[in-house]
Amino acid sequence: MAMKRIVILISGRGSNMKAVLDARLEATVAAVISNTPAASGLQIARAAGIDTKVIDHHHHSDRAKFDHFLAETVETYHPDLIVLAGFMRILSPEFIHRFSGKIMNIHPSLLPAFPGMNTHQRALNEGVKLHGCTVHFVTPEVDRGPIIIQAAVPVLPEDDEQTLASRVLEQEHAIYAQAIGWFLDDKLAVDGNRVKFTGECRYFGALVSPQI
Repeated sequence: MAMKRIVILISGRGSNMKAVLDARLEATVAAVISNTPAASGLQIARAAGIDTKVIDHHHHSDRAKFDHFLAETVETYHPDLIVLAGFMRILSPEFIHRFSGKIMNIHPSLLPAFPGMNTHQRALNEGVKLHGCTVHFVTPEVDRGPIIIQAAVPVLPEDDEQTLASRVLEQEHAIYAQAIGWFLDDKLAVDGNRVKFTGECRYFGALVSPQI
């Protein structure tokens, strides 16, 4: 049986992309695509021998045209899964419907809390005691797709945005590859807005940092 194929979309340093590559999953990373020519993650992908493409959104007159060109490019790699790893673009409903059930994202909060940007500072501002990250399937409603796995870290009294973000990022690196591995092994099934684990997978999709 041929290995499943992954396309990874990035916009910057690609640290989550690197964590996925380092996990050496049973899959072919067919391409890494960035909307930012200067994304340093592209160099990591090239060093790993992965095909890279740059589709600069500034070269397209509107989001629809960019997303159409991106979708056409992604389609050429015949992906089983599209992995968003710090891809700083909101994908159009047309793109998402085209690859429905095949797009995964990691978000730096315990969704549904703090969707969108600046999650760590917002968590500090609200005084929450737990923060973390979430891997979810992508749907047209931003940061509201079915949740696959979450990881929690404590918010410490001395935390600032940078220290909290750093601790959350460690957990992002731990759980993203896990979620992708489940997908590749056909362990995930979506029922409405819930993810169910199939077969022998008994994990309930929650990870608590040992620091708690």
